[in-house]
Amino acid sequence: MYLQSLNITNFKNYAEAATAFSPKINCFTGDNGTGKTNLLDAIHYLSFCKSYFNPVDTQNIKHEENFFAIHGQFIRNGDASDKVSCVQRAGERKLFKLNDKTYDRLADHIGAFPLVMISPYDRDLINEGSEIRRKLIDSVISQFDKVYLDDLINYNRALLQRNSLLKQFYDRHFFDPAMLEIWDEQLSRLGSEIYSKRKVFIDRFIPIFQKYFDFISAGKEQVSVEYESHLHDAEPRQLLASTLGRDRMLKYTTAGIHKDDLRFRIFDYPVKKFGSQGQQKSFVIAIKLAQFDYTKEEKGYKPILLFDDIFDKLDDHRVQQLIKLVSENNFGQVFITDTQRSRIEKIFSTIDIDHLIFNVTDGILSEPEI
Repeated sequence: MYLQSLNITNFKNYAEAATAFSPKINCFTGDNGTGKTNLLDAIHYLSFCKSYFNPVDTQNIKHEENFFAIHGQFIRNGDASDKVSCVQRAGERKLFKLNDKTYDRLADHIGAFPLVMISPYDRDLINEGSEIRRKLIDSVISQFDKVYLDDLINYNRALLQRNSLLKQFYDRHFFDPAMLEIWDEQLSRLGSEIYSKRKVFIDRFIPIFQKYFDFISAGKEQVSVEYESHLHDAEPRQLLASTLGRDRMLKYTTAGIHKDDLRFRIFDYPVKKFGSQGQQKSFVIAIKLAQFDYTKEEKGYKPILLFDDIFDKLDDHRVQQLIKLVSENNFGQVFITDTQRSRIEKIFSTIDIDHLIFNVTDGILSEPEI
């Protein structure tokens, strides 16, 4: 599977842009702020129905315009062609189409055109709270398991209702355990299903991550990923019962799979505190490459891989290892952004692989150079 062509209108800083791509490697070069990352984000929209960076769709409309449109032509299963379209008008519902047929639910599109993006914003996986790391787990599993995605949506709805009820109890100075029962039942049933699938995923994911980190770092650094969950030690029903007093006092559900987390360590110390910028970036890249491998195994074909500003903070050895990886046949179509065109040209002068180099200047995309 690969993206054959892209056509965008009024998206972020682009009035219009249209081009065809190589099925292997495509590079966007230009100064910071010119729109390289926006092209990757448009491609991300076609896979996930949303921006990687800004969840408010209308804020991605070009200034002083009233809509944006993104159209992509994908090749799947040999020569079969699929057109994916996203149109967002100010004040209206987002329209998402596959071959000109509008989706009733955006969730039905997730996983059809799998994609993995690696961005400087991924440092949040290390530096921010547990919600970011749960979203990583959920985004991977949801691309190939629709039941998991539905369970997750329903769990979050039940959690919202239970928290609302706990707040009402507190504010009105009364308590009725029977009113919590319906939400406890849903959280217990759905939480068990979600936990089981997360555990299977993590058990398979960690060795793949380890393989990629060892390759990037040449095996010089010892790292680990550990899955933390309240459900390791208690059934969901028991958990909700044992924390009910605290839940009532704090007015929200304090335990469950919505508190799951991943612990990242280097030489048995937290990566957040003890990892250098290069080590942290290598850690995140290895996580995302493991995500790529896992998704490829589940889907049976290669996801598209987006590298945004990938070379920053990496030494020459790690850069060479990365390029060696993506030039192998294990990977399919790759998009790369970089501020240094000379670096891109030098890298691919030594690698015999089909590639195109585009220049981006203030929202204008040049014709590609081979």
